[in-house]
Amino acid sequence: MKNPSLAFRPEAGAIPDAPGCYQFIDGAGRVVYVGKAKSLRQRLANYFGVWSSIAPRTRAMLEAARSVEWIVVDSEVEALHLEYTLIQRHKPRYNVRYVDDKSYPYLVLTTSEAVPRAIVKRGKVAKDDRRFGPYAHAYAIRETLDLLLRVFPVRTCRNGVYDRAQRLGRPCLLFHIDRCAAPCTGVVSTEEHRDLVDAFAAFLDGDTGPVLAQLEAEMRDAAADLNFEAAARRRDQLQAAQRALEKQQVVTEKPEDLDAIAVFEDELEAAVQVFFVRRGRLVGRKGWTVDKVEPLTTPELLTSFLLQLYAERSDEVPPQIVVPVEPDDADALSTLLAEQRRSTRAGTRGAPIQRVRFTVPQRGDKRAFLETVEENAREAFHRARLKRATDFDARSRALKELGDALGLHEAPLRIECFDISHLGGTEVVASMVVFEDGLPKKSEYRRFKLSEDKNDDVAAMQEVIGRRFKRLVESRGQPVIGEDGQPRKFAYPPNLVIVDGGRGQLNAALAAVEDLPIDDVAFAGLAKRFEELHVPGRSRPVVLPRGSEALFLVQRVRDEAHRFAITYQRGRRRSSLASSELDTIPGIGRTRRAALLERYGSLAAVRRATVEDLEGVPGISRTLATQVYAHLHPTDAGPDRPAADIHAAEEAT
Repeated sequence: MKNPSLAFRPEAGAIPDAPGCYQFIDGAGRVVYVGKAKSLRQRLANYFGVWSSIAPRTRAMLEAARSVEWIVVDSEVEALHLEYTLIQRHKPRYNVRYVDDKSYPYLVLTTSEAVPRAIVKRGKVAKDDRRFGPYAHAYAIRETLDLLLRVFPVRTCRNGVYDRAQRLGRPCLLFHIDRCAAPCTGVVSTEEHRDLVDAFAAFLDGDTGPVLAQLEAEMRDAAADLNFEAAARRRDQLQAAQRALEKQQVVTEKPEDLDAIAVFEDELEAAVQVFFVRRGRLVGRKGWTVDKVEPLTTPELLTSFLLQLYAERSDEVPPQIVVPVEPDDADALSTLLAEQRRSTRAGTRGAPIQRVRFTVPQRGDKRAFLETVEENAREAFHRARLKRATDFDARSRALKELGDALGLHEAPLRIECFDISHLGGTEVVASMVVFEDGLPKKSEYRRFKLSEDKNDDVAAMQEVIGRRFKRLVESRGQPVIGEDGQPRKFAYPPNLVIVDGGRGQLNAALAAVEDLPIDDVAFAGLAKRFEELHVPGRSRPVVLPRGSEALFLVQRVRDEAHRFAITYQRGRRRSSLASSELDTIPGIGRTRRAALLERYGSLAAVRRATVEDLEGVPGISRTLATQVYAHLHPTDAGPDRPAADIHAAEEAT
């Protein structure tokens, strides 16, 4: 077979012999693959060679591509950085993507706030917050937090609880059980509380000696002064700190910082495990799985993974990384990570760059530790394979069965489903959900507010489909990625559009695109009663077999569109009801109404608030808070009892 990439092969000599990144682009203008090279000319020449010598996964990418572009940079370090940036921006289908094998919890100190707090959190954290972990289990991190709060009684409450205690001048229960120093009421100043937080962070970082020594000295001093109550408190704190320390496994004899990374892989998949060691103690671990949609060696896979790992943990690049083999482009990668490490450490800007060291241990404690990490990677790989083998096969079968049933030339890799939601013709909205490769792609979901509120689903569907595909036509000829670096809305055409409804909704959708240059998109209407698919040009609907993977996929797509539409509709209705009732209160205009709803979220929550709570909302005075409370609780006031009397009774209580 002839290499299809020869159709867009650049002219001889057009490709520069310089480092840089290249992008293969499909017919819709979508980037399908991003790569880097020390020499663009030499690397790209490999793609235009003999077809039989090209790897199967690379062939699939070249069959989807219609053009190639490149960007020249000055060094291999810049090429590494640019490659990662382009992959994150375009999310190409044929580049490997690492997926967390679970959502790991962190212990976070919110040092970005004026009065920091300690919380257990999953996912992203604010830029200036300190995070520790990740931990394998939430219960483990909560046990550690409970122990350390006895030693470092820092704030853990939500902002609403803190604000209320501050207004009332009365600390909450945590203060009375010695789990909080109560900065809300001034028992300790914000500066003293910040010192507690810093000591907490230092302990978690592994600087435990000074804390243990100080607690033991204070215990002995109190006992010598016959202050046995204070001595007992210090003893309990010392024991709590020691128990928290016991939960951290000692990995190295020296108090060094390092990350240990192991990979277990086959030709199709890989599992990566990372163990984080700080000051010689294991403080957390995390795992990823990846489909190898491009042919990568283990060193290349490690380089790709390390770029993503330390983009997510930019403030936690250690000076040493223990790996099974040296990564590809190790010198450039080491320089890039060293620059990143220097830029995220206060006081080190302008200092000489200290390279991040890659260690491949052959014997000793680190080799034994790396073998433990490798064993975890092996177990994670087999767990993921057992779970995903069924999922992947089922998705592939579902897409093929659906394409065959509808008479499509190829499986519908991108499906869009539309649904209409309203309540008796009011607040009419629509949803568009997107499934790619049989999985929901929530970043591409869209919501629509219809131009006219009326009880006519067919007309609403015609309007929504028209709006969606007019945007597609307008975006043709424009870059898929906008000036803000994000994909343009509605820029990608679907293979299949499913409208929730029968023949009427399907005809409305077809009428909406009748005058548009849309000829490569299939349409189907899903009738709710028997879950039949109405298809243009067929008098009888398509009935998918009960229990088939295709029917299950169609049901999932339809249910997701329904959920997304009704959630949006209910949200608008709640907002409308809350706004309408609050608007009737004298003195509550648009700004104050927005402030109330931002603080409490709903009218029901505003109704549950006390006068003191309402007074804490920006722009709400005590008089206005009393007025709002009285308006929302008319039965409490009664015809003969003014709201001011209610207030007096509350204060007396």
